[in-house]
Amino acid sequence: MGVGGTAIQRIRYGLTGLAFVFVMVLLGTVIIRSGEDPVSNASANNVVEAPSDPLGELGVAPGPATENEAGAAPAR
Repeated sequence: MGVGGTAIQRIRYGLTGLAFVFVMVLLGTVIIRSGEDPVSNASANNVVEAPSDPLGELGVAPGPATENEAGAAPAR
């Protein structure tokens, strides 16, 4: 094999290794999730809904301009 054949072989080995790692992580995830308690998953569905405007509840969302700010802007 020439230089081009060696490069192709390295790419093939690299992609095969990546595919192997991907499959191993996928199998590990399936095994870990299958061992979870189904009762805890059912209770997770009863979680209170997230607020519709979380930034507004924290007071950091931009709101309507106050009278002082509205008067300070130059009119065009």
